[in-house]
Amino acid sequence: EVQNQISFPSVEKIHRGDAMDGFIYPAKKIPPVPKSDTEQEKASQNVTSSKADPLLKPNMETTPASLSSDFKAKVVSILLKYSNGLWAHALPKVYQDAYQVKFPEDILNNLELLSDVCVVDYVSEVPRKAILYAKPQRCIDENLNVTEKVNRHDGVKATAEQQYEESKDQYLENITVPSLIIPSEGSVSIMVLELKNTNEVLIRYVGKDYSSAQEQMEDEMKAYYSQNSTVSPAQSLSVGQLVAVHAEEDAWLRARIISLEDNRVKVYYVDHGFTEYVESTSVCRLQKQFQSLPFQAAKCKLAGLEAFCDDPVLVKAVESQTCYKIFAVEILEKSDTPLLVLYDTSGEDDININASCLKALYDKSLELHLQVDTLYTNVRVTSVSSDGSLYCQVPSKGLSRLSEILQQLEDYFLYKQTSEFNVLVPFCGKICLFPSKGKWARVEIKIIHTRRALDVQFMDSGTVATVKVSELKEIPPQFLREVIAIPPQALKCCLADLPPNTGMWTPDAVLWLRDVVINCPEFSMKVIKQDASKGIAHIYLFAPENFPDMDHSINRQIKNADLWKHQKDVFLSVTPSGPVSTKAMGDAVSVLQLPSGKLEKSLPDAGREPSSAVSNTDMPPPLPLPKPGDLMDIYVSVACHPGHFIVQPWNELNNLYALMEEMILYYSRAEEKPVTIEKNKLYAAKIGDEWYRVIIKGILRNGFLSVYELDYGKHEFVSIQKVQPLLDTFRRLPFQAITAQLAGVKNQQWSEEASIVFRNLVEKKPFVAQIQAVNDSTNSWDRKIVTFLVDTSLPHIDTWIHDFVSQSLVEFSKGD
Repeated sequence: EVQNQISFPSVEKIHRGDAMDGFIYPAKKIPPVPKSDTEQEKASQNVTSSKADPLLKPNMETTPASLSSDFKAKVVSILLKYSNGLWAHALPKVYQDAYQVKFPEDILNNLELLSDVCVVDYVSEVPRKAILYAKPQRCIDENLNVTEKVNRHDGVKATAEQQYEESKDQYLENITVPSLIIPSEGSVSIMVLELKNTNEVLIRYVGKDYSSAQEQMEDEMKAYYSQNSTVSPAQSLSVGQLVAVHAEEDAWLRARIISLEDNRVKVYYVDHGFTEYVESTSVCRLQKQFQSLPFQAAKCKLAGLEAFCDDPVLVKAVESQTCYKIFAVEILEKSDTPLLVLYDTSGEDDININASCLKALYDKSLELHLQVDTLYTNVRVTSVSSDGSLYCQVPSKGLSRLSEILQQLEDYFLYKQTSEFNVLVPFCGKICLFPSKGKWARVEIKIIHTRRALDVQFMDSGTVATVKVSELKEIPPQFLREVIAIPPQALKCCLADLPPNTGMWTPDAVLWLRDVVINCPEFSMKVIKQDASKGIAHIYLFAPENFPDMDHSINRQIKNADLWKHQKDVFLSVTPSGPVSTKAMGDAVSVLQLPSGKLEKSLPDAGREPSSAVSNTDMPPPLPLPKPGDLMDIYVSVACHPGHFIVQPWNELNNLYALMEEMILYYSRAEEKPVTIEKNKLYAAKIGDEWYRVIIKGILRNGFLSVYELDYGKHEFVSIQKVQPLLDTFRRLPFQAITAQLAGVKNQQWSEEASIVFRNLVEKKPFVAQIQAVNDSTNSWDRKIVTFLVDTSLPHIDTWIHDFVSQSLVEFSKGD
């Protein structure tokens, strides 16, 4: 339980039973060591020393004054180490471990004895159920950032009483402002204010409880201080004091005093993150109603840039791309200074700011800029994509340097355990090492599917692959700058002057190009033009023996080949009544048209793996359904309206996620097999970036299939190119999607308004289902349950969804 932990990671209020427990912590965080209540009590009971602390003054009736100053100082010293708060009943064990002297147990029955040196926060009527923390002393750090912390003393020279009296005298106003809570739900956006380095980026969170609340508070401050005739400048000012300042444009802002110089005051605006000198007549006392909002200026670190955080080139690049702009963020680690990835979502494509800024560290002398009308020889084509674009390596200084550094890494890892360099926090844009064909290669993480599987792009070949997180390795620190400084050696190109109206490349054209270029060790090429906006060069490509004969270039050969016909009708022979075979090859093309332009009929092949053939009998076991009246924990994956939604059993979700991971890893790496397409048969289909178990519901004449996701309950259209056989190993888990209907409401034609309300209420959320009826069927995807849904997320109230839906229907009818 939360109460049984020694310390707590954040400032929060939690409900337990009928009482609210409030936790208040100092701002400086020191990682606590949590222990259970049982462990702490057991530890405190197993105290071997029978001697009480001799620093305690013997007194029949113990009072705060009767406790020696040295004893109090020791308590303060302990509490300083637990700035997140320490449970009172854990203090005796911690005290004895620190000073080898037994802590007087009677003090726990009267914690007010320690009230002059620490704050006692009672969380129940039991005297020992309290949290202790040292009384804070506010100070200003060397960076002009205001912090609240307690001075730490190794040999406590001043007594606790003296420390507290000095603090009380210096700061007459004991203003406590809640700590800022990092957003945890929904999309998160921030505005970058300024940065000293990439480990200290000053930001403000954007949202209802953050920037909007700040704007509202500042409007209220302006109204209060501008219109209230009784408001006058503060008479007594001190360093560290929290005040209201009349700033430019008639705004009133919260600030902390940094220094006092005659009639001028240097202040730090705690919500905006900058300092300014103002006249003392512009400073007023901060009213209590403006003290409840946490300070909005916060710090963060940018992931992937930590090793170069002070590099002036990098800092300048980050500053120019981020300051006073709003970004979507991915929070990788929540801490006092959270670790973030920033995304610019203002354009057509999202831009990873961290990865973009890292390019500023490229060694300009190693960059290769292709020149128009220039001929290049000894060119190697490393990858061909499904859209006909290709990646090339051109001999250069950068390519030579890359070979040298990768060889040094190979030698280094011969004497190291590579497990030391496992990637612990993967994120998009991160550059890592990956073992490929017996050598190390540089890769950039592009898509994270699950905690185990992700997509990477090989920086120096352009190939995209799905790999396991465990296969990635961190770049050793001593090689990091050199590895990062080498620009990617794969140059993106496309063949120039192909027929302009061919549209998408046909599978035949892609296959032909791959067969020609991948099997040839080198080519020559001529750059026709550069498309800087897309980062792609238009080229003519030649086999060495044909260079520079344009008529025998790869461009002319593929243009003149019969590879572009029938593109729109390529799947016309696919009909619901007949099986169709499609041949697949490569990592980006799944279904290929034969040179004749027709699709090949498939016959059973005795040499084919049994698992690749679709079987009528290899169905997973049916998912056990509860009986009427039973309760079941479920998750609503899809909600159309109260008469039709899809639920998944909550206790099987982990098994489903594990299956999805295995399917991603298998199908993204395996050589694609011929597929016989038939209605009402099971397949694996790639939808988006994931692989799903599906059943074919219809075969369309435009090359698309209508499929039903058997684990998620969605109907989708998918290209026939994205379908593969469903292996036996992926048929063991019962299909997870259960069709459901809401009990307790009359079945009817649901209006759009009612459907939207219901969808927003239940979709992507967990509930307890109380089953009213079960409609069984031979096919598991045709089974249906009629069930009540109960939201149990609130501590004291269970919400029955059918009651809410019925009430909404009444409101809609009134509106009509």
